[in-house]
Amino acid sequence: MSRKRATIKEVAQATGLSPAAVSYALRGMQVSEETMERVRAAAAELGYEADPIARALASGRTGVIGLLCGSLEDLWQQSLSVGISRGLREKDRYALILDAVGDPARERALAQQLRDQRVDGLIVQPVDPAAPFWPELCESVPVVSVGDSLRGTAGEVVFDNRRGMTLALEHLKTLGHRRVAVLTPTRTSTPDRPADMHVTAEAERLGLDIEVTTAPHELAAATAVAHKVLEKDRPSAVFCFADSIAYGVYAAAAEQGLSIPGDVSVMGYDDHPMSGLLTPGLTTVDWNIAGIVRAAVRLVVAAVDGGTKRRRVVQQPTLRERGSVRDISS
Repeated sequence: MSRKRATIKEVAQATGLSPAAVSYALRGMQVSEETMERVRAAAAELGYEADPIARALASGRTGVIGLLCGSLEDLWQQSLSVGISRGLREKDRYALILDAVGDPARERALAQQLRDQRVDGLIVQPVDPAAPFWPELCESVPVVSVGDSLRGTAGEVVFDNRRGMTLALEHLKTLGHRRVAVLTPTRTSTPDRPADMHVTAEAERLGLDIEVTTAPHELAAATAVAHKVLEKDRPSAVFCFADSIAYGVYAAAAEQGLSIPGDVSVMGYDDHPMSGLLTPGLTTVDWNIAGIVRAAVRLVVAAVDGGTKRRRVVQQPTLRERGSVRDISS
């Protein structure tokens, strides 16, 4: 005969706490770490398991956080999604991950779908941060944006793109590069992205001759774009606003019999774990993905739990030097 499910009242009796305090402890809220550990140990010993349906009915919450990715073809976004999913699980929440595949229309449809499914909150890496539907959506569900500011969000984790881009371009100039191709996933509908905001002005300040070209995250398509860049009046360096795009430059260079960095230098912008395994390793800009995960999870959980103060976290970059950029200054 199966054992009857232990109740939250039994856990409360075993710990000497109120049922409300036990409920908070099991959700990691408003109690000390010591109390959380004591309650969870008692719950495990008694065989207590929270009834998700009952909890959702009682609280009006589902325990689900929507995670809307701009493009999961971008390996960095894949890593970020894994980290956020695990971080939410540690907070007794679950991630429902959807992929906008770089399409603004699909992004809008999926964002509205997540809202209609009554997720407790939404973390989004927007494809089109200027889209007019965001403010209305943010009024109906707590939204935390990663990478770009959105109007009406409960919080945002944004990158100091001016600093990151300057680090990269100054590094190239210091090593003697003057003609630089810039490959970016930016669309005309994303005017606040770093390629459009900063790269032209900074290149002019540094005396660099640049050409900005749009390239997708998907490897085969990025490789095709890189082929064209390397075939016509080849630049001394290619700076990519995503490591995934830089991988396409590596592939195109290999297919054309070009060496990195002997014939062309390459820089990325994510420091994806794979980037250190390339030959040569990819010099790139590191955004501390673990810090981004912690901040995004913290902000969305606080918003879902009733926090009213909008918070903005600005992520600072560091330059990760490897072997993909050659010194041609002498």
